[in-house]
Amino acid sequence: MNPAKNPSSSSNIITINVGGQLFQTTKQTLTLSGPKSLLSIISANPSSQSHHPDDVPFIDRDPELFSIILSLLRTGNLPSKAKSFDLQDLILEARFYGIEPFLLNSINNPSQFDPFTLEKSLILPLNGRDTASAVDATPAGYVHVAHGSKITSFDWSLTHKSTILTQFTAVDSLLALSPSLVAAGAMDFSGLQIIDLHKGNVKQSLNWENVTKSSSTVQAIGSSPGYLFTSFESERRNSNVIVVYDLLGDLRPVLEIAHNEIYGADIDSAVPATKLQWVSTYNLLMASGFHSGPSGVTGNIKLWDVRSLRVAWEVKENLDCFSDVTVSDNLSAMFKVGISSGEVYSIDLRNLSSDNNSSCSWVCLGDERKLISTVKKEGLGCKIESHGDHVFCSKGGDLELWSEVVVDSSTKTEDMLGDRVFKRNLMGRIKDMGGSRITNLAFGGNKMFITRKDQQSIEVWQSSSTRGF
Repeated sequence: MNPAKNPSSSSNIITINVGGQLFQTTKQTLTLSGPKSLLSIISANPSSQSHHPDDVPFIDRDPELFSIILSLLRTGNLPSKAKSFDLQDLILEARFYGIEPFLLNSINNPSQFDPFTLEKSLILPLNGRDTASAVDATPAGYVHVAHGSKITSFDWSLTHKSTILTQFTAVDSLLALSPSLVAAGAMDFSGLQIIDLHKGNVKQSLNWENVTKSSSTVQAIGSSPGYLFTSFESERRNSNVIVVYDLLGDLRPVLEIAHNEIYGADIDSAVPATKLQWVSTYNLLMASGFHSGPSGVTGNIKLWDVRSLRVAWEVKENLDCFSDVTVSDNLSAMFKVGISSGEVYSIDLRNLSSDNNSSCSWVCLGDERKLISTVKKEGLGCKIESHGDHVFCSKGGDLELWSEVVVDSSTKTEDMLGDRVFKRNLMGRIKDMGGSRITNLAFGGNKMFITRKDQQSIEVWQSSSTRGF
């Protein structure tokens, strides 16, 4: 049968005149753009099914750019010829037709993140003389950077930035709640602030008071799909707590966990949580903090069951205490970088379900001899973060990438899940290595964001295969 003579097939063909050039596609393709988009509205117009050139809908736009937009709708991907156009032109065109989410997903999809081919591709300058103190990004690639009393935001394309002035002298903790909303706190300013970046104002202030009604400062912020976690310490430093807020509602406090009132020289209770991370696989909250004193560096890491308010697992750090710690959901493991040795350690969280808790202990992935021979703190200031199936650890101005290597499952025993092997790789090209000490790592879209000591900028790292705009 000739499709052109099939009534149902003919009524499905849409003709559009864009800038004097006729385009034909199907109604199904245009409706993929969403019910409120211009193209979906046009597809519902009877004149778009006319075969007479004078009757078809006319759009006064660039036909070459429209061909890119149409190809994006048809395949879900940008054609190779799109790289010959300016990204800003494509964004403006996508916004006009109402399909910017399609463009974002094609250019900045998290599935395109390839840590083995990451390289420094762009440097984004920050306004003023202050260096970055905190950075966070959304899954779509919007990135927010705190520097001094300011917060600078970049859109997903990194072509537009905006800067707002906060009430803080310096922002120490920052969490991206959405492209236009962040939670921010400081160690010298009471309360947690929910800030609307578009309007530049404080949408809501969240405060906690101890039994003596002393105000408190923010030490760390974290979140799960339904809750916002905030670690507070009283200004007199005699109490601390983690407050759980309803993130899906009006941000009312629903729980308090790890509430400590410090009496005398109770050092363990005096250490507030300075890092919070939700472990979705186990529905646990990782809270860590360390203290530096005359006897050395001590710390503790706790995995909290928020529902029962109980500690599911805990370790007190003394020998080679962590400089930083992270949990990888994908790898079901916790990682730390030792403050003395500078080496990376791991704990297999799959052993949490084992009756033998001693099996859930640190394993050094690097050189264990450094633990004995090192006098100075080689890991001081090192950062460690997990993303996907990989772990990223900064060593001065360099980055290490740790990945698991699959080994023979026959090494498993009755009480253990078998030895795990992780391989270390140095990241970036030779010209990307070195430089000032790395102070922050964040991930969004198909990119990694890095800040460095004394640098008024943020580095963008992305895979060579995704570059071109």
